Amino acid sequence: MVHATAGIDTIRQQHQVAVDTPVRRLEVQAAWSDLTAQEKAYAHHFAKASWAGARACLQQVSEESPAIFQLLQMLFRAPAGNQQQHFLQQYAEAATAAASEADWRAFLAYAATFYGNLGNYLSFGDSKIVPAVPRESLAKIVAARPATSDADKARIQAIWERVGPKMYSLGAGERELGFAPNGSSAYYSPGISKDEAELVGRYMKSAGVLAENTRVFKTASSPPTYELRIASASSSRADAVEFEGAQIVVVHGDFSEEMAVVAAELQQAQQHAANDTQRRMVAEYVRHFQGGDVEAHKASQRLWIADRGPVVETNIGFIETYRDPLGVRAEFEGLVAVVNKEMSAKFTALVDSAPRLLKTLPWPAEFEKDTFQRPDFTSLEVLAFAGTGVPAGINIPNYDDIRQSEGFKNVSLGNVLAAPEGQEPITFIPEQQQQQFRKLKGPAFELQVGAHELLGHGSGKLLSEDTRGKFNFDKGHLLNPFTGEPISSWYRPGETWDSTFGSISGAYEECRAECTGIFMSANPEVLAIFGHSGEAADEIMYTNWLIMARAGLCALEFYTPETKTWRQAHMQARYAILRVLLEASAKDESPGPRLLEIRPTTSKDASGQDAANLEVHLDKSKIRTVGMSAIGEFLGRLNIYKAMADVQTGGSMFRDKTSVDADWEAKRAIVLRQKRPRPLFVQPHTEMDTDGRVVVVEFEASHEGLITSFVTRYGATERLNP
Repeated sequence: MVHATAGIDTIRQQHQVAVDTPVRRLEVQAAWSDLTAQEKAYAHHFAKASWAGARACLQQVSEESPAIFQLLQMLFRAPAGNQQQHFLQQYAEAATAAASEADWRAFLAYAATFYGNLGNYLSFGDSKIVPAVPRESLAKIVAARPATSDADKARIQAIWERVGPKMYSLGAGERELGFAPNGSSAYYSPGISKDEAELVGRYMKSAGVLAENTRVFKTASSPPTYELRIASASSSRADAVEFEGAQIVVVHGDFSEEMAVVAAELQQAQQHAANDTQRRMVAEYVRHFQGGDVEAHKASQRLWIADRGPVVETNIGFIETYRDPLGVRAEFEGLVAVVNKEMSAKFTALVDSAPRLLKTLPWPAEFEKDTFQRPDFTSLEVLAFAGTGVPAGINIPNYDDIRQSEGFKNVSLGNVLAAPEGQEPITFIPEQQQQQFRKLKGPAFELQVGAHELLGHGSGKLLSEDTRGKFNFDKGHLLNPFTGEPISSWYRPGETWDSTFGSISGAYEECRAECTGIFMSANPEVLAIFGHSGEAADEIMYTNWLIMARAGLCALEFYTPETKTWRQAHMQARYAILRVLLEASAKDESPGPRLLEIRPTTSKDASGQDAANLEVHLDKSKIRTVGMSAIGEFLGRLNIYKAMADVQTGGSMFRDKTSVDADWEAKRAIVLRQKRPRPLFVQPHTEMDTDGRVVVVEFEASHEGLITSFVTRYGATERLNP
């Protein structure tokens, strides 16, 4: 029993929100001040549409997230007539008296982390978060809210009693996202298996229904009956269709309230659009959110690509499929940002050089797109990134047919990259390299983001056949470079990258892009575009490879040994790269140090005792030889297997490179002891002042500041403030 209790306590500690979780502020005031009144109005309504739609994320993350969100909004929103900051001070005093200051701080950290992830599962890692405060203490904090009417007290208590147990529960199927019995996913009703989800997927393929804005709910067992719910403002229910012994019912109106607000705000934004392309783009967005037709969203993305160099950049919809355990259903997100023209210049130069740089990638020309579709690539200052997390860069749209024939856009989120960092020691980096690593991490990562997005996600051809039986490659003559035989697999009509490679598609593609980034960071032309030459360029290249190697080690935090699954696509990708580099190092017989080593060492733990630790040691002199050879070989295979739709060979290779044996599990234990909480971002809010002008409200970089941003944005409940 002692051992069982200890195990439960260890699990709980891994899921508790750290009280010292850092918060960084996205600075946007300088960029905002340069906008015209028309541009500000366009951005304002687009931001409102984005945050209104982001309420859907709560329902996509977990069943309990919407109720937790409402509880937090009711607790932290100041009553009418009370100043928000003063109310939080009053609440802090009352909560400290009822429980303790430590409990109050832990609750603030939980609330801020919940808001920052728009749900009670981490957006980067897909693991459940629970408060690091005893449940009985949190009950006292909930009851201690000052200046609360009897009606609100009753509502708060009712929500707490309903959702409190789920806030703390860590059953085996609740700890991470995934299919039952090992995980949970709100894309599916409880208990739906992977086989059942795949059955519905086969129906969707046969019916020509795309999956991005759908969820699946099982409503009966005999015969098996599934509702395929499509996000839309309008509601309808089709007759059941028999398919493979099951009944499929297509239902429109999922997230109907949210989608209606999104469409209405976009119609307001349309009145302030800068040009006809934007107006037509917004009209297609509205059609998509009103009726749920993904073809309308695809039309919006074609127009979005055509809207070159806007001052205010936007995108909205069900975009990324990382968190669906099947890898096909997408999470809602909305982006509103202001272009930083000075910072964008280097990305424009990278685009100018792209046709030449793409030819240096390690695969034959037949496996690259026939024509380089010159994309926009801009550095943006984020005004709103409404979703479960804020990335550093984006390459969209994700629709294969559009990317292959019409192109895409790249964005680097400049104020995310520039957000100030703390000064705590960087894990796994030798002490003598800490200062240099900290100094060069920013510019090295900026280069990595640029190459990753444009030359990584933006490269590669999908060999495919269309509905007329026409091929986009020389069928019968194009040879598989690894077998010398004619190509025998390709994408058939209705097949996409995500549907073909399934659950590994996200991590596999991120690995391809990350490999491209470090491969290109050794290219003098790319280094020069970002302002680096000579010895300084070598240091940037070295730091970028060191960042990647360290990230591969840190990635073990996002692996679950019990289910042998990865919870984060980028980290699974980085672990694969680490494995490739270590294997190449082990095979290298040239004189001198190895390219890469993970060396055991010791460091002081919190109690001052010596504890096992690890250090990443990378030899700069072997990056352009041993390192480039290994990454080039691996990257070439990643791209060619993807191009050929060869999920059998490519999937086997990738799973092998991301397997975790006993030795790596031992390293994982050290990584878990050293893990640090990821920073949260507090974002600004736009609103109309008394003169009808759109203004930006910014918040302090603290847990209280992040909480205040959400109660300002949404009000006392989950509804959006004007």
